[in-house]
Amino acid sequence: MKNSFKIIAGFLIAFFVVNCSTKKDAFLNRTYHSVSTKYNILYNGDEALRIGLEQLNANYEDNYWERLPIEPLKVDELAFPGISADTDSSPQEFEKAEEKAVKAIQKHSMLIARQERNNKIDDAYLLLGKSRYYSKRFVPALEAFNYVILKYPKADLINETKIWQAKTQVRLQNEEQAIKSLNTLLKNKSLDSNIKEGVHTVIAMAYMNLDSIQLVINHLNKAAASTNNKEQTARNLFILGQLYSEKGKKDSSNTAFQKVIDFKKAPYKYKIHAQLEKAKNSTNKEDAASTLFILKKLVKDRDNRPFLGELYYRIGIIEQETNKDNATEYFKKSLQSNSKINLQKELSYEALGNLYFDKAEFLAAGAYYDSILNITQSENTKRIRRLVRNRNNLNEIILYEKSSKINDSILRLVAIGEGERITFFNAHIEKLKAEEEKQTSKKTAKTGLFNLNTTKAETGKSSGKWYFYNIQAVGFGEQEFRRIWGDRPLEDNWRLRDKSQGNLGNEQNIEQISTEIDSSEKFELAYYLDKIPSEKVKIDSIENDRNTAYFKLGIIYKEQFKELDLAKDKFEKLIAFNPDLTLLIPAKYHLYKIYESQGNENALVLKNSIVENYPTSKYAKFILNPNQVLAEEEKNAAESEYAAIYYEYEAEQFESVIEKTNIAIGKYLGEPIVAKLELLKAYAVGKTQGLVAFKEALEFVALNYPNTEEAKNALDVIETIKLKL
Repeated sequence: MKNSFKIIAGFLIAFFVVNCSTKKDAFLNRTYHSVSTKYNILYNGDEALRIGLEQLNANYEDNYWERLPIEPLKVDELAFPGISADTDSSPQEFEKAEEKAVKAIQKHSMLIARQERNNKIDDAYLLLGKSRYYSKRFVPALEAFNYVILKYPKADLINETKIWQAKTQVRLQNEEQAIKSLNTLLKNKSLDSNIKEGVHTVIAMAYMNLDSIQLVINHLNKAAASTNNKEQTARNLFILGQLYSEKGKKDSSNTAFQKVIDFKKAPYKYKIHAQLEKAKNSTNKEDAASTLFILKKLVKDRDNRPFLGELYYRIGIIEQETNKDNATEYFKKSLQSNSKINLQKELSYEALGNLYFDKAEFLAAGAYYDSILNITQSENTKRIRRLVRNRNNLNEIILYEKSSKINDSILRLVAIGEGERITFFNAHIEKLKAEEEKQTSKKTAKTGLFNLNTTKAETGKSSGKWYFYNIQAVGFGEQEFRRIWGDRPLEDNWRLRDKSQGNLGNEQNIEQISTEIDSSEKFELAYYLDKIPSEKVKIDSIENDRNTAYFKLGIIYKEQFKELDLAKDKFEKLIAFNPDLTLLIPAKYHLYKIYESQGNENALVLKNSIVENYPTSKYAKFILNPNQVLAEEEKNAAESEYAAIYYEYEAEQFESVIEKTNIAIGKYLGEPIVAKLELLKAYAVGKTQGLVAFKEALEFVALNYPNTEEAKNALDVIETIKLKL
């Protein structure tokens, strides 16, 4: 019995060893290695590749505000040999797939007499190339694809391999070679639709890199003719819609997007964004009305909750053409939808900021612009740089508006009687007490909630599905909030860094009479009464600051923002305050110019007031003889510019002096100042180019500006130079 067992075991071992040999070209050997390759190693490798792709797609976020890439694979820097690649963030499954492919080749390759006898090894090389490709190692990936094409020209997957070879060449910026090889492949009339779809998609990728948009459109249309790959087909159609839209072909664009919507197998993300893209293409009131109906219907669908921010934003964009109040509400709803996409929040904040800016509510506009700058992760983009410039233009308005409101509040408190002050501050103290009680109640409720949570955790009972019953979830949320926003107190407008820019209500802030309130005394009436200034010097200083702020605001609104009504309001209030003449006269003049431009009959009253009461002022002169004043101002401007250039000469910035004198000479050509500029330029030339060039420059001054003081000085210096040459 034992001998029989040994004989059978020995036979099986011998049979196994013989069949495992990769050096013997026998049917059993080929079958064994082929089956082992396919159903063991390659199966696991393909599974790893599939899982890796799922993770890659799940982590990839398309930016639907820009043209989508044909292949959703982010490549920041090419991994050429000798060049450090970007940190590899590819899923580890691609590495596992590569290991399986290498193992299949090493263990089961049957290269006998220069011919591969295992018909699955070409599959292993294809898997090897794919795994390297998705790991963004394109040069070694290309080597794997080239090897298959060279060694296995009759392999079942040869056409697919050629597509992958071309796609890798596109990634390596060798688009011409990729297009050439794929066009050769298209000459094969027996290609199935799946291969044709892949070929046209990759050719479109190549032409996209070459910026040949019409050829991209042609090949994407051909690729979308078949729907074997539902993900890529939907993507191709979506990109087609974007390209047609960029070319101004709205009808063709809408047709492409409608195909995405009607494509039953298309992933839902493409369908919903196709609806949003069609909304962008609305060109008339009828289109806008039908689009609004569709978008509002989509808003009601619970499945669209992840897209509410984008839907509300797009509705707001359409509404703002006819009803800015409705648009404002929808933009606010977009922000309240808690979209996870930062760019969507930025666009909604920007839209609200622009609406308030257009309504000349600059404080509100500044607050919304600040919100963008708080959350943006793309500070170097053109859009954000432009936004920063716009926001900086509001700095002076916000500064002076804040100053005027604070000082107005203080002066109103100074003007009222003591009894009214006491009533006023008592009401404020009662309000503070009510707010503190409210905050205390919230803290107590929060403490109770976490105690309940802790008790449940300690007793081992279910913590429940609600977010705040989960300690870990709450802790993570708190950390994430602090990462984005920092430490923020629980209060209105908590998103704003500077609350003075976001205080949009009309309620007076009593705390403006003090830069900081001592918490131990904030409920004491005497604390507030003592803060009201009583000395005339202090009150006068506050009045001067207030008046200056009103004047500055009037100038900014009039000259920079062309908001004449706002400027008029500031100047009228300033004149009513009866400020010093240094502010009163120019305020009257600017108000006169505003009245004059608006056809207001009060313009004549102000004109007569300035001319009769302040006849020696430059404003009276300007009203009576504007041409003379302009000439004087131009002369003063020329002298000021000369002085500024001369300071640079003294600072030995001679190259800058030469450049700026050339510009100034062209600007003031024909005026007396030109001779002075030419002489200054000659001295700068002498400092940088030597005595010969200096002499030539001086001779130019003497020849072209005779009978001037500058010409005489030039001749004197020339005589001195002759002695040295």
